[in-house]
Amino acid sequence: MSDSQPTKAGINPPVFFPSVAVIGALVLFSAIFPDIANSFFGAMQSWLIDTFGWLYLASVGFYLIFCVALAMSRYGSFKLGPDHSEPDFSYLSWFAMLFSAGMGIGLMFYGVAEPVLHYANPPMGDANTAQAAKDAMRITFFHWGVHAWAIYAVVGLALAYFSFRQNLPLRISSALYPFIGKRIYGPIGNTVDVLAVFGTLFGVATSLGFGAQQVASGLNFLFSIPDGISTQIVLICIITAMATTSVVMGLDGGIRRISELNLWLAAALLLFAIVLGPTLYIFQAFTQNIGNYLSSLVDMTFNSYVYTGDKDTAGFMSSWTLFYWAWWISWSPFVGMFVARVSRGRTIREFVMGVLLVPTGATFLWMTAFGDGALHMIMVDNATDLVDAVNASTSTALFVFLEKFPLTWFTSILGTLLVVTFFVTSSDSGSLVIDILTAKDGEEPPVWQRIFWAVLEGVVAIVLLTAGGIGALQAASLASALPFTLIIVVMALGLYKSLRVEAVKQDSMRHTMNWPTNVAASMSGGGWQRRMETLMSSPRKAQVETFIKEEVAPALKAVAEKFEQSEMSSKITVEDDRCYIDVDHGAEVDFVYGVRARRFSAPSFAIAGLNERKTEKDRGHFRAEVFLREGGQQYSVVGYTQDQLIGDILDQYEKHLHFLHLVR
Repeated sequence: MSDSQPTKAGINPPVFFPSVAVIGALVLFSAIFPDIANSFFGAMQSWLIDTFGWLYLASVGFYLIFCVALAMSRYGSFKLGPDHSEPDFSYLSWFAMLFSAGMGIGLMFYGVAEPVLHYANPPMGDANTAQAAKDAMRITFFHWGVHAWAIYAVVGLALAYFSFRQNLPLRISSALYPFIGKRIYGPIGNTVDVLAVFGTLFGVATSLGFGAQQVASGLNFLFSIPDGISTQIVLICIITAMATTSVVMGLDGGIRRISELNLWLAAALLLFAIVLGPTLYIFQAFTQNIGNYLSSLVDMTFNSYVYTGDKDTAGFMSSWTLFYWAWWISWSPFVGMFVARVSRGRTIREFVMGVLLVPTGATFLWMTAFGDGALHMIMVDNATDLVDAVNASTSTALFVFLEKFPLTWFTSILGTLLVVTFFVTSSDSGSLVIDILTAKDGEEPPVWQRIFWAVLEGVVAIVLLTAGGIGALQAASLASALPFTLIIVVMALGLYKSLRVEAVKQDSMRHTMNWPTNVAASMSGGGWQRRMETLMSSPRKAQVETFIKEEVAPALKAVAEKFEQSEMSSKITVEDDRCYIDVDHGAEVDFVYGVRARRFSAPSFAIAGLNERKTEKDRGHFRAEVFLREGGQQYSVVGYTQDQLIGDILDQYEKHLHFLHLVR
């Protein structure tokens, strides 16, 4: 039996304490010297944009190209988990959690405001024209399109692959394993995880600031409650408490349910805007917007307006595109890890297509319904007060837009409720990710730690709002995104390197240099009659477990003794339903061979005498299935003698040695 015992969950000190120290120092600085902090954040934002704006553009373009190329390659069929794994969540739950965690509050805040602002203040060309409206939607689609989700996809892919397929901790540092090996558990890996905590916390704090402003505006619109900084602070406290409750309940108990609630509330509000708005115009605009977006995708991806020499376009890049890219990058540890956490068992191709296209498609429809709906009001219905309202405060844009519809009071309440639920989902998802990053050995974090980080997110949002408002939050996002921009590039390269090695191993597994095990199994022991009976039988679970203990375990021990004689370290683990050997190859990939009991539906052709069942629980067909380090191999060794099992072990080991030869 294995001697390993479950350990008590706790903090990971090299990540937890430096993260708290850095964040605490910045929060104290902003709280004690708010005026200096405000000036500092403004100067820092200008310097980052002027110096590293090109890096943000180039990196985000690389992320998108990498994701698409990976999905189209042979690596797209690799699973994010063992080969036999299945997805943990249904498509509906998966899409709901992707959508809620990735974009929620931003859609509510900018759905009406951004198209109207670009229409009234375009980066180039004349304002308040049909061309300005067309460009406004093209730019909005660009900011909320596949680029943002490509960032999340790269981080999520790397984390899911290394955690679920390579059995490394679910941490950002694990993606660096191809380059630094076991040093991911040392100072280098801890530093990367601290940067991830820093970026996640300030990215979420930025969203909390936007959400607080919009909820306050909604309450002011509905009930004339003052929407100043005091109201926003109270709202952050209330909703942080709700998020804390959700994160304590866990992924399935709290976060999944709130995410699904978000999806239904958002669908209801979207349907309302389409049906009661200019329906035909919205669908026509949706089609044209997608065409305009796709036709100008490459140009927009790398356009830094360097040849215009225009301060207005430079200011546009700073306030919009580069801020968005930095915001998405700062969110990438949070959203990427969350997406990875809920995507186990999906293939890389399925992951990329789902993450890039489904939330983006829903976002585009949302932006068209609310953005083009608002532009139609302005251009056709002459609702110029909407432009004035958006210029005065982007946080009130949604409520001024809904005021043009019937049932204004009801839809405004629905909109406010949706902002709150998105607010809660962003906070509790972010807290869950930081908990995982700062927990010991990637274990489930203790409850007090979940509460600590959820509360700290609210505190950071309050302090930065007090020190410099949204501008301070934007500057913090830009700063936290800078180092992570390069880390994501390294993660992508590490993922590609590991996938390439695994592809080589798959090729080596198809290369047979030894005598066929099936021949040995047929010709030795009880002859072909015994083998045929074995193939047609339907053994019980107890029979398979007995076979594993009485036949497989001795065979593995015999092989292990031979390895030990050759001064190669090996370890055998025997459990109730499985037994496996792990042969240490030092710096190279270890060899793992095991057999486990797996339950399937009993085949109709199984021998009747062996197919009887005593209880409902014992019904089914059990196989003694071989598994390697990569997962189940989908063949059974029930009925093999110890010599035949040893032959199969050596077959697989010879293939493993061939794989090591190819990758050296």
